[in-house]
Amino acid sequence: MVFKKVIGGIAKIILRIFFAIVYRLKIEGTENIPKDNEPLILCGNHRSYLDPPLIQCTAKRTVRFLAKDELHKNKFIAFWMYIFDGIYVKRGDSKDIKPIKDTLKALKNNDCVGIFPEGTRNGMKKGEASKDGAAFFAERTGAKVIPVGISGGERPFKKMIIRYGKPLDFSGRNKNELDEITEEIMEKIVELTK
Repeated sequence: MVFKKVIGGIAKIILRIFFAIVYRLKIEGTENIPKDNEPLILCGNHRSYLDPPLIQCTAKRTVRFLAKDELHKNKFIAFWMYIFDGIYVKRGDSKDIKPIKDTLKALKNNDCVGIFPEGTRNGMKKGEASKDGAAFFAERTGAKVIPVGISGGERPFKKMIIRYGKPLDFSGRNKNELDEITEEIMEKIVELTK
């Protein structure tokens, strides 16, 4: 839809300027992101509500983020999810398979999907186990995973760095290895935050 593309493009420019000025943003590794026409899963650490817009405006591709269903109550986030075709997930509802179908369809259409394996903000710090969603979709579709590390920028005017790692290929792995795949993804994310 033309409206979404135009508004999305403007939003990315505004966000890029915002991060450059307010957080003195430094971007590394965008050459590791394959161009369009290839399914891709971006997996980053999740520190704040700024993470999805930060990835969206620096990744060189439109990213369809998975987000908890409760966020649709926030009008700004709901509009954001609409513009960039986000996928809502009802946490704790194992019967809701729509987000799984939507994500598989997106990857089949060579879209770029964004997932935070921590499942919640600062999940690693809270000691929560990482979720296997990204591993599941990578194993199921053969889509490559790009680990993303975000560091710095704890407050305005303190430098923030976002690093995109090299693509991880989990094709040939099987569903019994999801925990191991998730661990490998998280190890790469942590490396990129240092």
